[in-house]
Amino acid sequence: MHLAINYSPAAAKLVESGTIDIDYLKTPNWDWIVKEASQLRPVAVHFGLEAGNGSLEQVDWDKIWHFCELTGTPYINIHVDARQCYYPEFAVNSAELPEVETVAKVIESDVLNVVRRFGPERTIVENSPYHDIEGNTMRLCVMPDLLSQVVVETGCGLLLDISHAVIAANALGMSPVDYMSQLPLQQVKELHFAGIHKNQTNGQLTDHLSILEDNWQWLDWVLERIKSGECSPPWLLAFEYGGVGEPFDWRSDPQVIAEQVPELYKHIAMLVS
Repeated sequence: MHLAINYSPAAAKLVESGTIDIDYLKTPNWDWIVKEASQLRPVAVHFGLEAGNGSLEQVDWDKIWHFCELTGTPYINIHVDARQCYYPEFAVNSAELPEVETVAKVIESDVLNVVRRFGPERTIVENSPYHDIEGNTMRLCVMPDLLSQVVVETGCGLLLDISHAVIAANALGMSPVDYMSQLPLQQVKELHFAGIHKNQTNGQLTDHLSILEDNWQWLDWVLERIKSGECSPPWLLAFEYGGVGEPFDWRSDPQVIAEQVPELYKHIAMLVS
């Protein structure tokens, strides 16, 4: 299993100076950032595709394939992220069967759009966080049985975002272990992980931050499942900390990166090797 970190100017400087070693740099599918990052390390491209909103008509599929061929990125990811603004007749927290079935059909149709182009073996769906906020991600699309259904029905793999799972479980009133146990762990192809903090203003859990001491348990639980064979071994674990642009300036601390990348390698070595 390789380790990646989100590309950021801070991470780039630490790699260039030899302060940290990393297997991959994770980037969005932007030409300039892929070119810049690939001068330092192999690049794992993360796509912004969404399943559940019927929004794939304008996707440049040739460009998607170009990035995969250019970087050797093995999977095309698509986020299961049906948002309530596309379904104004449904409540954001609805779990009613007719509404679940309606949205599930759109999700599966979107995922199959990717599967038909690239094959089920190269397609992975990513679980989303859920905050019960009007207009945003709907409760039904983070339900473990729906995610499992999508994987089974389309034949694709799972990109397990551990931090998203913890946030969704909290909103659903479940423990993260119960939530992740109900996901199709045997189909995991890639992992994402980052720190999860509680927003002091609204009490919501927020990810893509530095890893707190009590966050490590969720990564370790997944690594233990990999070691036991209950979870398939992913090709990559991406540390989703840092990024480019003003929204990421305050959460691309070089000290955090320098401290936590080696710690991630330690956890992987202790529990998987």
